[in-house]
Amino acid sequence: MKKIRRVGITVKSDLEERDTALSSVLDVLEREGCEVCIDEKRSRDLPSARGMSVFTCEENFDLLLVLGGDGTILRAIREMKDFVIPVLSVNRGAVGFLSELTVDEVPSCLPLFLRGEGMIDERSMLYVQALRESQEVIAGYVLNEAVISQGSIARLVDLRATVNGEDLTTFRADGLILSTPTGSTAYSLAAGGPIVHPSLHATILTPINSHSFSQKPVVIPGEQSVEVEVLPKVNKFGDIEVSLTLDGQVFSKLQRNDRVRASTNGRTVKFLRRKQDTFYGTIRTKLGWGDALRV
Repeated sequence: MKKIRRVGITVKSDLEERDTALSSVLDVLEREGCEVCIDEKRSRDLPSARGMSVFTCEENFDLLLVLGGDGTILRAIREMKDFVIPVLSVNRGAVGFLSELTVDEVPSCLPLFLRGEGMIDERSMLYVQALRESQEVIAGYVLNEAVISQGSIARLVDLRATVNGEDLTTFRADGLILSTPTGSTAYSLAAGGPIVHPSLHATILTPINSHSFSQKPVVIPGEQSVEVEVLPKVNKFGDIEVSLTLDGQVFSKLQRNDRVRASTNGRTVKFLRRKQDTFYGTIRTKLGWGDALRV
C-alpha cells in the first residue's frame, strides 16, 4: 500500500457524538499531513468541519473514510461513481461485519493505515436489474443483497428462478434473497442461508420462509446469471404486492411477469483492512461464537 495523502470523509447523519468522532479523526489526519474533504451534505453543520473543503461525490481521493456502521457504508458505496477508491470504516461501539475500526482505535490504528500499513480486501458486487418487458424499472450494484418479497398482505409469492437460462425451481415463499458472500452474514443469514467467506466469487439464493421443505439455499458461481420472474398470482385481494429492495436502501414495486436479473461482472469494492484476515474474528464476535456454552 502507498501512503495516503488525500482523504474524503462521510459521516452517518445520526451518529452518536458524531462531532467528537469526526474531531478525533481530523486530529490524526492533520498530524499525518493529509488533505481532507468533507461530505458537505452530512457534515456541514458540525463544528469540526467549519471552513473545510467539501465534496458532493467521491473525487480523486486516496481513501474514502466512513464514520458510521454497515448501513452508512452501504449508502456511501451506493453513491460512488466508481469503486476504485478504497474504503476505511470507523464505527462507534462494536465493529460491524463491514466496519474495520472503532472510534477508540483511531489514534493508534489510523496513522498506520495512512502510512501504508494496511491491505486491500476486495469484495464482489452483484449488478441487479428489474425488467418490465423490455423496459428497465430499476438497476444498480449491491454489496449485500437484493430482496424480492411480498408486500403488506401475508401471502406467498411464486418466483420462477433460472440460472444461465436453465430452470432451477419456482420458489413459493415470502420472497427470495440474492446475496453476495459479503451479504451472507446479513439478511440471508437471518433467513437460514449459509455463511460464505467474502473472498469467494459466488451468489447465494436464499428463499424466505419457503412453503416447501425441499427448497433450500443454493450457492452458485458468481459469473452465472440468475433471473427471477414474478409469476402471476391473483386472489380475492387482487394481485399480490411484490417489491425489490437493493441493499435495504433502494426500493421499487414489481408487477406480474417482471424479471429480476443478477450477476457479478467483475466489479469489486475495495476495503482497507489490517494485514491479518479479520473475518473469522468478526463472526466470532458478532455471532457470539467465542462465548462459553451453557448447559
